[in-house]
Amino acid sequence: MGRAALFTPLRVLLLSAGLIAGNAYAADAPLKVGTTAAFAIPLEAAVAEADRQGLKVELVEYTDWIAPNVSLAAGDIDVNYFQHIPFLENAKQAAGFDLVSYAPGIINNVGLYSKRYKTFQDLPEGASVAIANDPINSGRGLQLLAKAGLIELKPGVGYKATEDDIVSNPKKLKILQVEAVQLVRAYDDADLVQGYPAYIRLAKTFDPESALLFDGLDHPEYVIQFVIQPKNKNDPRLAKFIDIYQHSPVVKAALDTSLGTLYQPGWKG
Repeated sequence: MGRAALFTPLRVLLLSAGLIAGNAYAADAPLKVGTTAAFAIPLEAAVAEADRQGLKVELVEYTDWIAPNVSLAAGDIDVNYFQHIPFLENAKQAAGFDLVSYAPGIINNVGLYSKRYKTFQDLPEGASVAIANDPINSGRGLQLLAKAGLIELKPGVGYKATEDDIVSNPKKLKILQVEAVQLVRAYDDADLVQGYPAYIRLAKTFDPESALLFDGLDHPEYVIQFVIQPKNKNDPRLAKFIDIYQHSPVVKAALDTSLGTLYQPGWKG
């Protein structure tokens, strides 16, 4: 479902119903959860488990990273699950969404991959490095390069790092900015690539576990969040569904099958 699909008579009806209902929600109505392909399989397991426990949940899958927040802000869905805090904050600033994190999900490891070299020491001077070109994911790529010891960043820049924040680049790496969804293809051309295992697994082009380095929980701000409108924070359907996602053995098995060892829970207990 893309952005064009949002502007349909159905959307108008849903939005109108939401305006009439105000802050109320129907406890017996299905909980509508928006997501993208990378997160769908474990969520499908959670939906099935919720159904066994008497909670009706409808999963809505989107094909881009804009529509889930547009739909949530319009009231077409109750919660979405596809973004971390930096992405959410950037979306709120850009579009004025009144959205908040409700609960943490998992953190997907992001890695540095190379088709040609086995270690960072093997990288030649002037090696090409492909990282994401958007403000959020490029900062994560730069932090990974710093963790690998390939560059040094200004202290404290964190996920907002840009190339202007590089204070040392001893190998004179040539940094190429590529759309995040195209990084899988850059694996064949660049000497080193920032990669997202979930998308590598979907593309089936190379081994998602073959990274020279992963970031993991080094940066907890990248834990994927369940995001809602503030007025829905007390919705008991949300609390039950999140508990199922975080603690059901069925969902844990689906996460392990879908992501292998390339994720960690972002919650405690």
